[in-house]
Amino acid sequence: MIHFQKAKFTTSAPDITKLPADSGIEVAFAGRSNAGKSSALNTLTRQKSLARTSKTPGRTQLINVFDLDETRRLIDLPGYGYAKVPEAMKRKWQAALSEYLQERECLKGLIVLMDIRHPLKDLDQDLVFWAVDSNLPVVILLTKADKLKPGQRKKTVLEVRQASKNFGGNVEVMAFSSHNGIGLPELEKKLTTWYCPQDNEATDTPEA
Repeated sequence: MIHFQKAKFTTSAPDITKLPADSGIEVAFAGRSNAGKSSALNTLTRQKSLARTSKTPGRTQLINVFDLDETRRLIDLPGYGYAKVPEAMKRKWQAALSEYLQERECLKGLIVLMDIRHPLKDLDQDLVFWAVDSNLPVVILLTKADKLKPGQRKKTVLEVRQASKNFGGNVEVMAFSSHNGIGLPELEKKLTTWYCPQDNEATDTPEA
């Protein structure tokens, strides 16, 4: 059982050399700077300001670490793709993101957040391909799902699921809303399978 509400901020790091020891299990959240990443983290942890939301997207310039317990962590990766951020800063973030995804051994899954009204932008797709190439399971979390009517929401989810087959690898698609909790139970269930792999193995063991 993972108690997401117990999440607490540990540190902010400019790159992986300043992160905690590469052990235990980490799950990372990444997305465009206006995709609602901070709101999603706050909703997941039932905390209003664990991840700071900003009226100016692109302010999250560091890798933020939140401990769930002694061996499990949530990682808030720098937002990307916001036009008003200087080019040099974008390159710095991209390098940190690349290094983290490719070299962090304790990273067991990646949540890629996309606004359900504007999914699968080029940078989003690049990130998912990147994760698949690194053999990471991915959840595409379509945020702000409350902005669409139920029929349109379902249609968009199905369209993104169909498109996600092009990525190969282990990629799932979920709708999510920080405003009314759409998709929160499904997200918690998926994260728990990543954080508690031994439970999955016990469940998957066939009967004699």
